Amino acid sequence: MKGLFPLLGKKTDAQEEYYENSTQKWLPLADIKNGIIVLKDGRYIKLIEVLPVNFYLKSEVEQENIIFYFASYLKIAPDNMQIRVLSQRADIEEYLERLNRLSKNEQNESCRSMMYDEMEFVKGLSDNTAVKKRFFIVLEYSVKAFSSRDSSFSEAVRFLSDEAYKAQRYLSQCGLEVLDISDNEAVTDLLYTLINKHTSKYVKPGSYAQSTHDEIHTYERGETE
Repeated sequence: MKGLFPLLGKKTDAQEEYYENSTQKWLPLADIKNGIIVLKDGRYIKLIEVLPVNFYLKSEVEQENIIFYFASYLKIAPDNMQIRVLSQRADIEEYLERLNRLSKNEQNESCRSMMYDEMEFVKGLSDNTAVKKRFFIVLEYSVKAFSSRDSSFSEAVRFLSDEAYKAQRYLSQCGLEVLDISDNEAVTDLLYTLINKHTSKYVKPGSYAQSTHDEIHTYERGETE
């Protein structure tokens, strides 16, 4: 995580100087611990991802239940809760490769023809910029809002974990699956995608983190030109 965002946590003088005019200098991130984003202004942020369902394919009764339970959650959700949507161009290469492999082993001519048609259809969707959407609930713990309480990191974790549980409990009644993003690498991956929407299509955070880490240590050893 610190390889990807070297300015998070404790920084060396070399890192401070090297990133003086970089994007990371003005990012509001201070650290990422236990899946919690720590901001420079003292706020703590937790992200949970909600896997969507097609509302219009549900029966009338199911739709009413979804509306009821979602409205019920909004009534008890924190005032500063946010719903964020991440739109990304759909990556269809893996799907096309899988179809191509299956078509080569398919003995039935009709099935093989259907696979070819499917591949052409998916390619057409890609040409028209098919979009994949991911939905997130952003939960926030602010020291100012809880000034009478212990404002330690452990208190922030307890509060955010409780709120994440409430969201999961209510939204599951809507038929929605809620993913708790509690892994530092998963949070880092998501932040990298948000900050580098273009680069993240071609560069995986892990490889970028390693190259950044190597670059920093090269600078610290005085090996840059």
